[in-house]
Amino acid sequence: MRIGITGHRGLPSDVADQVRASLIAQIEALDTTDLIAISCIADGPDAWWAQLAVDAGAKLEVVIPATEYREGLPDWYHPEYDQLLSRASDIHRTGLTKSTSEAHQAGSEILVGLSDHLLAVWDGKPARGYGGTADVVGYARQVGVPVTVIWPDGASR
Repeated sequence: MRIGITGHRGLPSDVADQVRASLIAQIEALDTTDLIAISCIADGPDAWWAQLAVDAGAKLEVVIPATEYREGLPDWYHPEYDQLLSRASDIHRTGLTKSTSEAHQAGSEILVGLSDHLLAVWDGKPARGYGGTADVVGYARQVGVPVTVIWPDGASR
């Protein structure tokens, strides 16, 4: 089973804790010997899913939306990003250089194309900018990839 993830970054700590617990429950329900987790490994749910998967013995495939993608992530997160990238069994690239909304959407479309199922840490609201979580969910639904939305009841970002 190939399971990709998309999700909001910068979640409040109480929401983040609930999302992590939900992702742990997802991992625990799977046979991780056959699992391939697919992620762009941004800080937040992307990284949490990737780390949980590799810790449980699954393979990790990483999608890099742009050559400059890492530089657009918070400096404090770079060591974790590098560590997760080093654990990847395969790396997919868009071929784009600038880390723009268009590059993020292109990366997400590759991620969805590689996935049998998509986990979406999504509040159900429209994207705040092109390439946001809502756009990725919409694309997955358009191309027929099943989506499981993970969002704590009553939570907001």
